[in-house]
Parts: sequence; structure tokens; C-alpha cells
Amino acid sequence: MFNELLESKPKIQRSPGSAAFSLVLHTVLIIGAVYATSRADEIVDAVKDEKVEFMEEVKPKEEPPPPEKAPPPPDVAAAPPPPKGFIVLTAPIDIPDVIPDIDLTKSITNEADFSGVGVAGGVAKGVAGGTGPVITDAPLYEFQVEKPAIAINGPGKPTYPSLLQSANVQGRVTATFVVDTSGRAEPGTFKALESDHELFTAAVRAALPRMRFMPAEVGGRKVKMWVQQAFEFQTGK
Repeated sequence: MFNELLESKPKIQRSPGSAAFSLVLHTVLIIGAVYATSRADEIVDAVKDEKVEFMEEVKPKEEPPPPEKAPPPPDVAAAPPPPKGFIVLTAPIDIPDVIPDIDLTKSITNEADFSGVGVAGGVAKGVAGGTGPVITDAPLYEFQVEKPAIAINGPGKPTYPSLLQSANVQGRVTATFVVDTSGRAEPGTFKALESDHELFTAAVRAALPRMRFMPAEVGGRKVKMWVQQAFEFQTGK
């Protein structure tokens, strides 16, 4: 009855232009896919190369421990007290011909220390059985010490004033001062008892700090002592 069969879908006829366009489109898509894949690898590598820094956890600052208390000082042995007794006076070898000025406002000696009661070399305020030295800061006189202070020859010789030396003026200065336990003269105690010229006095005063002495002693202990000394200024020496 029917000589021709009908297709279920009509066959589409494509033109050469559309085929070429389709080919170009697929080529572009393939190239784009390949490029995107390569870029994805680069992005992954870039992420891997990024430097990763880790933040350290900040711990709260610990308070320093309280300082340890210093150990108590070792027990210091107290100096033995001086013996209860009296000071022995010895006659001076060289008797001074000039008595130095005495300050009556100061107590030089204690009468009770010369009572003769107790141990020789002690003091009235000492302790029975004590063995410590008798300590006093008051300078003594020559008749109160066992060994008087003696000048050491050498340093400390006064300089002859040039004005008086050129004029051939000679002179003498008799001075008194205190020699301490180190053998040095105390400049503040200097006093000229006799002087032939004020320039001679000034020369002795200036030389006093340079002078050296063997300090006086009482009972083997060094003490201060009033010293009286004469200084000669002669052109022939």
C-alpha cells in the first residue's frame, strides 16, 4: 500500500561551515581544559610553597621567687675586757725644759687609774681577771708612756726659707704636737713654743705632714703622745 518508508527522525543535513565551527569549538574546549588542569597544578604547588608560621602560645609571666634571706652572721667573739688594776708610771729619760700648754677643759687622766690597786697595766673600770688592752684616745705625755715617740731621720726635714738663708739669718723653732699611733704628726695640734722668725715657724708647720716617728707605747700597745721637738736652721748645714 505504501511504497516509501518514513524515518522516525528526519536526518539533519549539516553544512561544511557548521562542521568546521564545531571542530574549532571542541578544540578550544580541549585546550582550555588542558590549560586549566596545568594551572591547577601550579596553584597547588604555590599553596604548598607558602611559608607556614606557627604562633607560640604566650605563657603568663611567672613571678620570680622571693629572695632568700641572708644567713645570720657568725657569732663575733667580743674583745676581752681590760683587767681591773692601775697604770704604772715610769720616770722619763729626757726631762723637757718647757712644759706644753694644757687644756684644762679636757680630762687627760683618771685619778683612779693610778691607785696602785689591782693588776699593773689595768684600769680602774676594768674587769677582774680581764686580759684585754687598755684603750684610750687621749694623747699622753712622755712621763706617762713606757716608750716615747722617736723621730725617724730622713723625710720631713723643714726647708730653709730662701729669704732668710740668702740673708744668712739663722734660727731655731721649738714646737709641740701630737704623734698618733701610726707614727704621723697631727698638723692640727702643732704649736710653736719658741721661734726666732715666723718664716722658720711656717717652714716647720709645712714639713709636719711629711715627718715620721716611731709611735709611743704603753704595755706593748701603741698610743698617742705629745712630742716637743726643736728644729735648727743654720746656714752652715
